[in-house]
Amino acid sequence: MAKHGKLDQLSDGELQTLLKKHDCPLGFHEVRARLMGNIASPGMEVAPLQELNRIWGGALPEFENEEEAKQLIGGVMTGLWNSLSKHQSRSNPFRMTRVKSGPATYEHLAKLSRFRREEIDAFIEGLFGDRDEQEFPEAAHRAIDNLGEIRATIASVHEFCACPPAPARTESLRETLKNLRNLAVIAETAINTIIQANKAARAALLEVYSMEKPPTLH
Repeated sequence: MAKHGKLDQLSDGELQTLLKKHDCPLGFHEVRARLMGNIASPGMEVAPLQELNRIWGGALPEFENEEEAKQLIGGVMTGLWNSLSKHQSRSNPFRMTRVKSGPATYEHLAKLSRFRREEIDAFIEGLFGDRDEQEFPEAAHRAIDNLGEIRATIASVHEFCACPPAPARTESLRETLKNLRNLAVIAETAINTIIQANKAARAALLEVYSMEKPPTLH
C-alpha cells in the first residue's frame, strides 16, 4: 500500500484495492461518479468527508489503526476527490469510466447496461447529497431531465438483455452495443452540462455574497 505522502498519486487500480479492502458497498465506477456528482452540487456547503460517510451507509468502516484511516480517507479525498475536481474545467471534461470492448452478446450487454445505469444513479445521488430536492439553474435542470431519460433507456436495455426472450441475430446485438456506447457519450455531455451550469451558478452566488459583505472597519 502506498505511503500517506503519496496518496494523491494512487492509480485507479490502487484505489479499487483500497475500497475493496474496506468492503466498500459500491464499485469504483460508482464511487467515482458519486463524488463527481457531489463536487458538481449547486450547494455551497459540500463536505467531502460527509459524502464518503454516506457511501458506507452513514459511517466509515472500522479501521485497525490510524494509518489505515489515513490511507482510505487520504486516498479518496486527497487523491480521487482532487483529481475529479479538475473536471470542472471546460478543457478537462468528466468522462465516464472506460470499459473494455466486449462481444455482442446478451451477457455483455446486460453487464454494460447495468454498469452505465449504476454510474448515472451514483452521479445523481452525489448531486443531491442528503437532500430530497435541490435548486438548479435551468441548463442543469434540463440536463438532469435528459440524463433521467438516458438512464431509463439504459435500464430497459439491461432488463431486456438480462432475461432475453429469445436468441437474437448478431447484427441486432451489435446495433444495441453501438447504441449503448452512444448513450454513454450523450450521458457524458449531460453530466458536463450540469457541472458547468452549477459551477457558474456558484460563482454568481459568491459574487453576490462578496458584494453584500459589509466593509471591514479599521
